[in-house]
Amino acid sequence: MNKPAMPNSFRTGPDEQGMFGIFGGRFVAETLMPLILDLEEQWNKAKNDPEFKAELQNLSTHYAGRPSKLYFAEGLTKHLGGAKVYFKREDLNHTGSHKINNCLGQILLAKRMGKKRIIAETGAGQHGVASATVAARFGYPCVVYMGATDVARQSPNVFRMKLLGAEVRPVTAGHGTLKDAMNEALRDWVTNVEDTYYLIGTAAGPHPYPELVRDFQAVIGTEARAQILEQEGRLPDVIIAAVGGGSNAIGLFHPFLDDKDVRIIGIEAGGRGLDGVEHCASMNAGKPGVLHGNRTYLLQNADGQILDGHSISAGLDYPGVGPEHSWLRDSGRVQYEPILDDEALEAFQLTTRVEGIIPALESAHAIAHAMKIVPKMDKDQIVIVNLSGRGDKDVHTVANMLGMEI
Repeated sequence: MNKPAMPNSFRTGPDEQGMFGIFGGRFVAETLMPLILDLEEQWNKAKNDPEFKAELQNLSTHYAGRPSKLYFAEGLTKHLGGAKVYFKREDLNHTGSHKINNCLGQILLAKRMGKKRIIAETGAGQHGVASATVAARFGYPCVVYMGATDVARQSPNVFRMKLLGAEVRPVTAGHGTLKDAMNEALRDWVTNVEDTYYLIGTAAGPHPYPELVRDFQAVIGTEARAQILEQEGRLPDVIIAAVGGGSNAIGLFHPFLDDKDVRIIGIEAGGRGLDGVEHCASMNAGKPGVLHGNRTYLLQNADGQILDGHSISAGLDYPGVGPEHSWLRDSGRVQYEPILDDEALEAFQLTTRVEGIIPALESAHAIAHAMKIVPKMDKDQIVIVNLSGRGDKDVHTVANMLGMEI
C-alpha cells in the first residue's frame, strides 16, 4: 500500500466531513444525523467560546486536579539501565484515569445542548466511573452500558458507578465486552434522541467525536510537552501510550505530532499472540472497515464480520481504533506495536515493585514496550510513558492470572 502524501502538519484535520484521509466520517442511522450535525455545530461554537474554555479549565483544575504530574521514574530507570523514563501521571486525576478530561468537556457540551439524560459505554469501567461522576456533579441521570464479561472482571468499578447514582446495564450480546456495550449505547441513543446525550469514551465513533475527544484529551500532551521542557530543557526522544480506542494515546501524541525528532509509539493489545484471533491489534492484524459510525482499522474475518478479539485488559479489548490513529499509522508518523498479555502482566508487577505505583493493565502495556527499548537507549535519552490510569480496578484480574486469591 502506498503511503499518503506527507501533510504540512499532522495536527490539522479532520476535514469538514470528519475524514482523516480515508478514515473517519459519520456512518450513522438517518435518525441520528440531525443530532450529530447539531453536536458538531455546538462543538464548533464551544471550542472557540472563552466562557466554555474558562469553565472547563476551572473544573479541570479544582475538580479533576490538573495539571497531572510528570514524574521521573527513577526506580524503573535504574532497573532498566538505559534512557530516563518519565511517567505522565494521569492515574492521579480524580476518578483515577485520563477519562475525566473528556467527560468534563462533554458534560459541559450536554448542558449547552439542553440534554437531560446521559448515556455512556465502558470497558474497563474507568469511563463509566468518570461519566457517572460528572453526571452526579451536574445532577443528570446516567445509564452506563457495560459488557457482561467486563462487569464480572471490573466489579469494583461497577460498584463505584452505582454509588455515584448511575444505572449499569450489563450487555450479554457477543462476547460481552466494549464493542457490544457501544452497540447497545448507540441503540439507546437512536431511541432517545430528543433528551439524551451520548458521552462517548474514546476517540472513535462518528464525527465530531474523534476530534472533540482528542481535543479534550490533548491537555495530556500539552502539559507533558511543557513539563519535560521545564525539567530537562528539551523534548523527549520517545513517547509511548497504550491504544484501545485510543483517547489517552491521541491526547499525548497530538501536541507532539509536528516535532519531527520525537518518535511516537502506540501500543496495541497483542493478547495471546497475533497468530490467532485472541488479540486486539487491529492496526497490526486488521484491515479498514466501518464500525460504530466511522471507517477505521478493524479486526475482521474473510467475510468482513467484526471479530471480538481478546485482551487481559478490559480497556484495550476493542476490535477497532480511532480513525486518526489509522491515518497516523498509514502516514508513518506513529509506529504501532503489539504487547502480549504476559508482557503486560510482567510490566504491571515490575512497576509496582520498583516504583510503588500500581498501573492500570492498559498502561502496563505501554510500560512493557518501554522495558524492551529503554535498555538499548543511551542514558541521556528520554522516554515518556503515559500512565493513563491506576491499577486498583485490575487487582482481581491480576490475582486470577497469578493463581492467587484476594
